Amino acid sequence: MNAALKRLAPDATHVLFTGARTANSFADTPVSDEELSEIWELARWAPTAANTQPLRVLFVRPGAGRDRLVKHLDEGNRAKTQSAPAVAVLAVDTRFHEHIPALLPYKPELKEVFAANQEMRADTATFNATLQAGYFILAVRAVGLAAGPMAGFDAAAVDAEFFPEGRFRSILVVNIGHPGENPWFPRLPRLSHDDALQWV
Repeated sequence: MNAALKRLAPDATHVLFTGARTANSFADTPVSDEELSEIWELARWAPTAANTQPLRVLFVRPGAGRDRLVKHLDEGNRAKTQSAPAVAVLAVDTRFHEHIPALLPYKPELKEVFAANQEMRADTATFNATLQAGYFILAVRAVGLAAGPMAGFDAAAVDAEFFPEGRFRSILVVNIGHPGENPWFPRLPRLSHDDALQWV
C-alpha cells in the first residue's frame, strides 16, 4: 500500500463537497443492488473508535417496504422519499461490542468493558455511527448518485416497524438516486473562516 497521500482533483472535490447538494426530488432511473453495495464498500472505511463500527444500514426499495417507511416520515419529507428509487435507514447497533473480538483482535477484552458500561456503550455507538453516516453520504456522492439525508421522522416508530427486536436504533434516513425535476433548493450560505476558525 502506497503511504503517499494524493490531493483529489478539483472535479472530485466538487462532486463530494463544493458542488454537492441535498436532493429533494429524484428521477425514476433505477439504482442497482450493485451500486448500493458499492456505497457501503466505500462507507465502511470510516474511522471509528477502537474500530467499533456501530452503524448498520437497511436499504428500502419502492413498494411495500417504502410504504411502511413513508408513513413514519414528517409530512414535508414524504414526497421526496416516495420519488427515490432507494432509501437507506441508518441505524446504531446497540450491541456493537459483540463484534469487537473480530474487529479489534489484539484487544478482545474491550467487549466486556463495553458490556459492563451501558452509558459508555451508548455514547460510543451514537458518536461513531454519526461519523459513519457522514462517510455514507460522501460515498453516495462518490458513486455518482445524489443523497437526500433527513432527520425528520419518528425514530421510535421506524424502529418499531423495522427493528422490533430492539437492537437497532435509527438515526438518519437517506434518499438515494439521480436528481429529478427541480431537485435543489437555493444554496444557503456557509460560515466564514472568521466565524468558524480559531488559530493558536
